[in-house]
Amino acid sequence: QVQLVESGGGLVLPGGSLRLSCAASGFTFSLYAMSWYRQAPGKARDLVAHISNNGGIINYVNSVKGRFTISRDNAKNTVYLLMNSLKPEDTAVYYCHRPSGPNWGQGTQVTVSS
Repeated sequence: QVQLVESGGGLVLPGGSLRLSCAASGFTFSLYAMSWYRQAPGKARDLVAHISNNGGIINYVNSVKGRFTISRDNAKNTVYLLMNSLKPEDTAVYYCHRPSGPNWGQGTQVTVSS
């Protein structure tokens, strides 16, 4: 079964940084693109970043461009999201997802607050 386990969230001050990790299993990780999504209370789940299977193509939503970096280590079956210069509006539960994949992980909470 496809399993996705997000970690690395927490409480951080505005301007701070966090690095999220997503450990994947149950499929041949290196063959698939991966994405990060986030969902704030009362809002829709939105795409944040996307990375192709080999890391050659990367895309970000405009609101995080220049601040967030998505990367992956196919040898470790892990995709990362490095978040710098965090803002309160980045507060959300963050999820990784395989595009068109069968399921989602539990997510990891990121709270940016003073």
